[in-house]
Amino acid sequence: MDLVALLPAFVVAVLLISASPGPAMALIFRRAALHGLRGAVPTVLGLEAGLYLWALAAAAGLAVLVAASEVAFVVLRLAGAAFLLYLGIKAWRTAWRSRSRRGAAAADTEAAIPAAVGRRGWWTAFGEGTLVMLANPKAAVFMIAFYPQFVPANRPLFATTAVLAAVQVLIETVFYLALAAVVGRAGAWFRRPRIRRRLDAISGGVLIALGLRLATTTR
Repeated sequence: MDLVALLPAFVVAVLLISASPGPAMALIFRRAALHGLRGAVPTVLGLEAGLYLWALAAAAGLAVLVAASEVAFVVLRLAGAAFLLYLGIKAWRTAWRSRSRRGAAAADTEAAIPAAVGRRGWWTAFGEGTLVMLANPKAAVFMIAFYPQFVPANRPLFATTAVLAAVQVLIETVFYLALAAVVGRAGAWFRRPRIRRRLDAISGGVLIALGLRLATTTR
């Protein structure tokens, strides 16, 4: 079957995958709620950069080695779990520290305005997104199982996978930025001190739960 004929099924599959809950969705939701759409952009781009690197690794055969090697799989799994736990505990600590701040009306007004994302903050958010994606060995297993279904036998594997991955990155970037825009519109409410504490506590719990699930997952 020709690649063009396979594209509609590929796009539908990517949309379903993008909409499924997971670390990416949790990171984007929290970032957009607390920092608005502009603050969520580096997180989205970092996640998609990590995804594209995994796709190229799968096309080059490197992801097969990760999936086949017990040691590499466990090391990546534990590294990814540890990073998610770190992000979750960091959110909990933020929620705990903010309990000492009393919600005066002036504080509520100030919290309604998202802080500008500086260069350092931009790259930190980008790096977090990239690491969350790269340190997930299940991404390697997914790429190995997913992309070959949409690569015609008469097409070069690496080049076709690179094109399909670019399409996936484009679709997911648009989808996640649209989600961030929707969440960001309610940002003033999310950034109110009391709501922010609850959001930090809940999102921290979600990230910790995802980290524990990744740590205990099997192939």
